[in-house]
Amino acid sequence: MATPVRTALLVRLEALPGREDDVRVFLNQGLSIVEGEPKTVRWFGLQFGPTSFGIFDAFPDEDGRQAHLSGEVAAALGENTGVLFEVRSLEQVDVVAEKQPA
Repeated sequence: MATPVRTALLVRLEALPGREDDVRVFLNQGLSIVEGEPKTVRWFGLQFGPTSFGIFDAFPDEDGRQAHLSGEVAAALGENTGVLFEVRSLEQVDVVAEKQPA
């Protein structure tokens, strides 16, 4: 049985002109980083449109979310803001229902 999640983050990114492929690479690198975070139990790199991207990640509790916010991916977001993308929003959300992975 998968770990249930209660908290999450939704981050929206807008690629700077001509940096769309670099943002895709960034998201794929982010996946390899979060694989080492035991309390980041769901993680998705998203593309909403040609230049609009995002990250959705979920955690079993607030401690997991805070650990992630102080981790490597959050640091990489800060380092690459203004270089690859602009952060349009970073929302801390609560999960009220989920279908767990099989």
